[in-house]
Amino acid sequence: MTPAGQVDGVALVTGGTGGLGRAVVAELLGAGAQVVVPWVAERERDAVSSELGQRDELHLVEANLLEGGALDAVAAAAEAGELHSVVNLVGGFAAGGRIHEEPPETLEKMLALNLTTAVNTSRAALPSMIDAGGGSIVCVGTKVAYEPFSGGAAYAISKAAVLALVRSLHAEYRDDGVRANAIVPSVIDTPANRSSMPDADFDKWVEPAEIAKVVRFLCSADSSAISGDEIGVYGRS
Repeated sequence: MTPAGQVDGVALVTGGTGGLGRAVVAELLGAGAQVVVPWVAERERDAVSSELGQRDELHLVEANLLEGGALDAVAAAAEAGELHSVVNLVGGFAAGGRIHEEPPETLEKMLALNLTTAVNTSRAALPSMIDAGGGSIVCVGTKVAYEPFSGGAAYAISKAAVLALVRSLHAEYRDDGVRANAIVPSVIDTPANRSSMPDADFDKWVEPAEIAKVVRFLCSADSSAISGDEIGVYGRS
């Protein structure tokens, strides 16, 4: 019997070099997974190595997910073992003018970072996951997709599209044993968010480690009955 909370096989974590990503990578490593983390900038790769250390279960691979690198990342995962989990955490945030005031490039950038990276990685990984008998895909949405704010339309639209991707993956691949779910945070307590919102009440924000536990659950057999869902991880905000 698989121990509760254990994550089998290989987990590919995009955005694994960020504040939330490093917490997710650490949680999955602790749950027994081999973890593959794509990186673009050397400083990001070094941050992961410094925080998590050099270990055989952690595989860092250079791959730009907007330029065909998803296939490279999946190939690296395949070399590490059977790919059972994909966690799509790559993303970006933008806020500015209202829709008629904001240039089209803002929406294009948000769609590229938040949606296209998740689509590219998922479509590259799905054949391997199907061959392995199934697995779990986890994407990250945002509470803003439900409750937009003025000036954040491009961000809200791109994240709403991610939630549509999750529902589409569930509809198309559930019979192959591939589950798809989204975590939906509010504001995550990261250094970057504290720096951009210095007057906020940080105590209400959700910690990366708390979200990481939810991701680990969704990647484990413990959540085998859950697919097509959007799970709020709001903390107290």
